Amino acid sequence: MPTSADVARLAGVSRATVSYVLNNTSAVRISEPTRRRVREAARELGYVPHAAARSLRAGHSRMVLMPAPEFPVGPLYSGFLDELQSALGHLDYTVVQYGAVGLQGDEAARAWAELRPVAVLVPGTGLGPQGVAVLKRAGARAVVTLGPERVDGAHALLTDHGAVGHCAAAHLRARGRRRIGVVVPEGPGLEAFSRPRLAGVRQALRGAEASVTELPLAYTEQAAAELAARWPELGLDAVFAYNDEYAMLLMRALQDEGVSIPRDVALVGADDLMLGRLLRPRLSTVHIELPSGRDLAELVDRAVRDPGDEPEVRKVLGASLVQRDSS
Repeated sequence: MPTSADVARLAGVSRATVSYVLNNTSAVRISEPTRRRVREAARELGYVPHAAARSLRAGHSRMVLMPAPEFPVGPLYSGFLDELQSALGHLDYTVVQYGAVGLQGDEAARAWAELRPVAVLVPGTGLGPQGVAVLKRAGARAVVTLGPERVDGAHALLTDHGAVGHCAAAHLRARGRRRIGVVVPEGPGLEAFSRPRLAGVRQALRGAEASVTELPLAYTEQAAAELAARWPELGLDAVFAYNDEYAMLLMRALQDEGVSIPRDVALVGADDLMLGRLLRPRLSTVHIELPSGRDLAELVDRAVRDPGDEPEVRKVLGASLVQRDSS
C-alpha cells in the first residue's frame, strides 16, 4: 500500500507538502507546479489519504451521514438529495448514505454514532432528544432533522405537508367540487406525509358544504382498478391523489372504467413532475418547493464550525397550485 512518504519521494517534496496539497489546505502557500507534481505522483502510485488519520489530526471527521429515508423516495426528493450532496462535496465534506433495516429512532442513532460523523441529516420522524444527545457525545457537531416537528438539540427544517393538502382542496372547492376523495397511500413510511395532507384538505373545506372521503390505495394497477370499479357507489366529483404518481395511477384506472376527467371527476396531484404534463388530460398539481440543497449545506457547515450556537429552526416546503386540464 503506497504511503505519503512514497508520494513525497516521487514528487521530490516533503511529507508535509503532500499533506497540504492532498488535503486542500489553503493556509500554506504552495505553487501550482508543485501541487500538480504531488497530485500526479499520487495518481501514479494509486495513493489516497487515510480518512481516519486525517480525522484524528483535525479532531473530527469530514463525514456527513445521511440515513436512508424510511419512505419511498420519488423524483422530487431525489433531486433535492443530489443538489445537497453536490453542495456538501464542494465544501469538502464526504457524504455517506446509511441504510439499516429494522433500526429506527434513538436505536438507529446509536448505530450512526459508531461511524463518528461530524454531522447527521435525518429525514422523516422518529429521532428524539436522547438520540440527538448520543450523536453529539460521539462527536457530531450538527444534527439536522427534516420533518414536521422539531427535536430538542437539533437544527430543524420543518415541513408543513398540511399546506399541500390545503392548497389542493382550496382549488377544488373554488372549482365548485364538493364531494372530494383523498388518496391515502398504503405504502410503508408515508403516513407522516399523507395524514397531514389529509388534515390540510379537511381544514380547507371546514365550513363549506363539502364532504371528504378517504381512499386507501396501494401503488399497484390492480388496487387502482379495484378502486375505479367501485367509483359509481362512491359518488365523488373530485380527488386529491396525494401526489402525481398516485394521480397517474388512478387516472388511467378511472379512464379504463369510462370515467371522464375532468367532466365527471376533477383530479389533482402533487410534486409537479414532468410526466404529469405529458398526460391527457394534463395533470393539475401542487408545486412543492423543497429547501435549497446549497442553503442546507451552508447550514451544516456553519453548525460544524460553531457547534455551540443555538439550533436553527426554519419552515420550509412551499406549496402552490398549478392548474392544468385535469381539474
